Amino acid sequence: MEIKRPSDSLTVMNEMVFPNDTNTLNNLMGGRLLQWMDIAAAMSAQKHAKTTCVTAAVDNVSFNHPIKLGQVVTLQAKCVRSFNTSMEVHIEVWSQDLTKGDKVRSNEAYYTFVAIDGDGKAVKVPHVEPLSDEERILYDNALIRRQMKLLMSNKITLDKAPELRSQFEQWVKEA
Repeated sequence: MEIKRPSDSLTVMNEMVFPNDTNTLNNLMGGRLLQWMDIAAAMSAQKHAKTTCVTAAVDNVSFNHPIKLGQVVTLQAKCVRSFNTSMEVHIEVWSQDLTKGDKVRSNEAYYTFVAIDGDGKAVKVPHVEPLSDEERILYDNALIRRQMKLLMSNKITLDKAPELRSQFEQWVKEA
């Protein structure tokens, strides 16, 4: 099976915040942003897998900075790790006031997708090969997040998650 780089699945999407996208404070509604993030992440997953992909999980959505009416939202998504039939997509959200030019990193999240065929059956996906230090960190942390999800859903025990256990041990030492 083919090996791909995170840059192969890079998807950049832009949206402008209109009044019907906002709450009573003229901030972008979180649900609308999650919809845009899911679309951008799905496109990235499908670029990677070259087949239909469905959202399996959304992890760690951070709303760090409000996005205002009239601002442009730029979503950047890329597949950072793949497993057998699933893949993790990291997405960053930037907001920009075009009249001022300032760009602010507003949000980020991790989405998990499963690749499926025309019959809805899960299919294998290409391996991800990280190149940069940043890509390596995202790649390594994706495994820890996956092990945490499997542990929390009682699909594995901690002894079957050595990377996660090592992370726990490191946190204990630092505490």
